Amino acid sequence: MNVNELPKTNFKDNETECCPRFYPKHWDEQDFIFEDKLFLKATTINFLHRPLNMGSVMKKTWKKIVDAKADSDAEFALLSYDPSPWKGEHYFTTTKEVPGEENVRLSGTFLTKVFEGPYKEAGRWIEEMENYVKSRDREMDKLYFYYTTCPKCAKHYGKNFVVGFARVK
Repeated sequence: MNVNELPKTNFKDNETECCPRFYPKHWDEQDFIFEDKLFLKATTINFLHRPLNMGSVMKKTWKKIVDAKADSDAEFALLSYDPSPWKGEHYFTTTKEVPGEENVRLSGTFLTKVFEGPYKEAGRWIEEMENYVKSRDREMDKLYFYYTTCPKCAKHYGKNFVVGFARVK
């Protein structure tokens, strides 16, 4: 895998006109290396780790990215991290900085693992990620999740894939 490169997304394989179909093969148990990889940061209000305004934040942020022509026609990931039960941070991949917004650059080595199931399994996924990282003789620094489809699209496709993205030491 090349530095700052993610698996390609086929945005045309999209029956819902919302989220494209996700193919886990190129994401599962992979190593990704980021060097100042550019993301746009957005935040949500959470209640016990459940975002209350996710839909509106996603639409608003995505519109800003598209209006700035900072979206890619081949690569996408949205990394989510909860610094507390009351706040969510979401990092959208972008191709260039979006003026007037919080542009963030992430660096490091990331190990991934794909999960499938309802969001309530997140506690088990965290434990599995910790074990996976240890099995690779690494130590987890920070864990993000990439929720590959919205709940409506996950229901349509019949699968709810989530990618654990562990930045490791």
